[in-house]
Amino acid sequence: MTRLRSAAFLLGAMLALSGCALFGYDLKRSERPIPAKLLSEMNSRGLGAAAPILIRVFKQESELELWKMGRDGRYALLKTYPICRWSGKLGPKTVEGDRQTPEGFYAIAPAQMNPDSRYYLSFNLGFPNRLEAALGYQGSALMIHGACSSRGCYAVTDDAAFEIYAVAREAFKGGQAAFQVEALPFRMTPANLALHRSDPNMPFWRNLKEGSDAFELTRQEPKVGYCGRRYVFNAKGLDPQADPLAACPPLEVDPALTAAVAAKAARDDAAAKAIADANPNLPAMSYVDGGMHPAFRAILQDKGAARLSKMTSEKTPVSRPDAALADPFTPDVLTRMVGGNS
Repeated sequence: MTRLRSAAFLLGAMLALSGCALFGYDLKRSERPIPAKLLSEMNSRGLGAAAPILIRVFKQESELELWKMGRDGRYALLKTYPICRWSGKLGPKTVEGDRQTPEGFYAIAPAQMNPDSRYYLSFNLGFPNRLEAALGYQGSALMIHGACSSRGCYAVTDDAAFEIYAVAREAFKGGQAAFQVEALPFRMTPANLALHRSDPNMPFWRNLKEGSDAFELTRQEPKVGYCGRRYVFNAKGLDPQADPLAACPPLEVDPALTAAVAAKAARDDAAAKAIADANPNLPAMSYVDGGMHPAFRAILQDKGAARLSKMTSEKTPVSRPDAALADPFTPDVLTRMVGGNS
């Protein structure tokens, strides 16, 4: 509930500032400076405007985290944005036209930034990546963009898209060749592992968790490779052009980091088992049509789709508002059930 209250406060601040954050400049929206308040926050924490960035997306929680590299080479969380709309359900995207938002690790280069997006500002995730393409997954133009409308994308509102785009632009100017996006199905907590323990996607999610855990332990961007039909993280000497479906060759890894990731996985699995054992009737996650952060759902419920659209987008209506208003089994329900051990 603390995270929800913080996100709601953040949302209110974003909406209150929308009139001055985006308008009044002669520059194109893609060229406008980082908002003064966000730049001040960065400066106060020693996070330079030109420093590299990293983005983490959590589908179930409908949250996007923007991280900035500090002087010590470790990433620090700069800001969390509530996601207004995503479509599909938890799990990877595999088929063109399935409205599914992708899950995986993606590298965003300057050429993937779209200053003329129909959804205010956007960048292309680069789906399918090399692993997904080798597995036969299909899809195109999967974005993180503005507005509150999704057909396979993560829609974060115009204001949030502007801030993220501006911060990314300055990181590119500072020399970052590409920034990483970690698109995850949910926060990799023991409670969520317990909730989804029987989901057929769990082996895939555990593979994603290896990279997520490495980041959480080191606060450094995990190096991503592919072999054996899976992601491989922080391995040296892996041929970047090798067939992702071929068996993995002997890999050179940091034994200390490998041990730390394995230990964290063991602790999380033990805690997840304890939660599942204590809650034998833990219900399955229910799906309607994608998700919406509870802060936005409250506005939709109280003010209606037209009002939410006006608050979040220059011109795009909210996609499938009736589905967004449905009452899915949400993470706050899970938190209450397991006593806050999420």
